[in-house]
Amino acid sequence: MSRQVFIDPGRYLETLGIEVELLVDASRAASASTPVPACPGFTVGEVLRHVGGSYRVAWHWITEGRAPRSWQQDPVPGQSTEDYLRTGLADLLAELTTHEAGEYAASWWPADRSYGFWCRRAAHETTVHRFDVQEAVDARISEIAEDFAIDGVDEVLSAWFGQRLALLGVSGTANWSVAVRTGGHHWIARAGPGYTEAWPCSAEEAARADGLVSGSPALVYLWLWGRRSHPWVSWERDDNAIAQFWALMRLATR
Repeated sequence: MSRQVFIDPGRYLETLGIEVELLVDASRAASASTPVPACPGFTVGEVLRHVGGSYRVAWHWITEGRAPRSWQQDPVPGQSTEDYLRTGLADLLAELTTHEAGEYAASWWPADRSYGFWCRRAAHETTVHRFDVQEAVDARISEIAEDFAIDGVDEVLSAWFGQRLALLGVSGTANWSVAVRTGGHHWIARAGPGYTEAWPCSAEEAARADGLVSGSPALVYLWLWGRRSHPWVSWERDDNAIAQFWALMRLATR
């Protein structure tokens, strides 16, 4: 893996196993038709289907070596969404657990084409949507470990803001930079006409950014994914730059 490592790669699969059970448990606490406010237009059942689909997309990337052209996007007749989720996860884990994190695997992020990328992606995908469903069914919100949240901040900035927007053909309308600070770590996100980029940086580099967003690791993680609103984190310096950053993050993570 060429990216910066914030936690031991083995933690991803450990966390994934815990998070998927929390997700399933929360989904059983309400009807599958219960709306999920964090995912407008989605119900609890549709969130499970979405996560199960994400496992299948990852499996096809790994086994086919390219973006999947088609996959089982919905449960087959008679199959529950929970079973659809679990069978997709089982197939993906069969691949992930038989390879080292650093081994090559095709991915959509040029900076990290490895099995570790997909371990990380599945763990964070499941964690964010577990939060969504717990919140939707008014269940107790499970904590997100600080080091895992810091790793998630790096993933959503480096891979989603820095790479996913480029794949969508989206960039900034003006030049600006925003620093993100949490858990003793700093990142810079920059955008302008024709580019979006983000990377871990020093405190000195962060101090030169137009705007600064800071807070606890879990809250910054959830804010970047659009799961927490602005009062949950601190804004400093240029509000306009941070507002533009927020808008691009919503496009990157929709």
